[in-house]
Amino acid sequence: MDQRAELSEFLRSRRARLKPEDVGLPDFGRHRRVPGLRREELAQLAGVSVAYYTRLEQGNGRNVSTEVLDAIARALRLSDAESAHLTHLAKPMHKKKRPARPQRLRSGIQHLMDAMDGVPAYVVGRRTDILGWNRLACALLGDFAALPPEERNIARLVFLDPNSQDLYADWEYKAGEVVKYLRLDAGCHPDDPLLSALVGELSVKSDRFRSLWAAHDVKDKGHGTKRLRHPLVGELTLSYETLRLPDDQEQSLVTYHAEPGSPSQESLRLLASWGTEVGAAEVRT
Repeated sequence: MDQRAELSEFLRSRRARLKPEDVGLPDFGRHRRVPGLRREELAQLAGVSVAYYTRLEQGNGRNVSTEVLDAIARALRLSDAESAHLTHLAKPMHKKKRPARPQRLRSGIQHLMDAMDGVPAYVVGRRTDILGWNRLACALLGDFAALPPEERNIARLVFLDPNSQDLYADWEYKAGEVVKYLRLDAGCHPDDPLLSALVGELSVKSDRFRSLWAAHDVKDKGHGTKRLRHPLVGELTLSYETLRLPDDQEQSLVTYHAEPGSPSQESLRLLASWGTEVGAAEVRT
């Protein structure tokens, strides 16, 4: 991916979403010819010259200091994830290029997931690749083991599998989350050919993905609640947690659980008892 273009488009998109009144500036209403803040307004808020900010927004992030980036992030009201993304775009890590090695799931993590009685769990890695799972995750979300390895990917399933819109009651929100994760990943790994290929394929095959990708929104994985519509047990409301693995910060363990005593907890119990025909998950690479 073109790092200069990504930096330019990200800054422009963040500036366009702010209104003058959001940052304590006067609004001249119909006399404004551009949406959001002007470059000179943003530069004033950040305490840098207009020429300096203009060069940065044009994709020239060479020699920009961390202090300046922090000031711009504050002026743009960026979230922590957005601030980190800005830093990755403006000050990329110059590492010696080498073929990317496949992520491998440590066997101990697989054994941990298999021991999670009543808790659907899976591990997601770079590009939202699904690296491992337990039996109840398959019963709840779909049989990952039946998919070819190259199709075990959250983004691919959400945007290209027609069943995903039936499974996720809030599919639009889920789709937006996935794209934001991919954007964050792209900022960290701009030279990843597999990520570029995935984004290209999804952009061609999904109009909604293409629209969401153009928004340049970013977000890190976290926790929350999801509503699922399961073909066997109906609607479930489940809380999820995302835990980064200590020996690979680009792998995250995702777990789902239901409120104790809730109908959703009973539905998970039913799925666990009905899902015995799904083969136990193996360590995936």
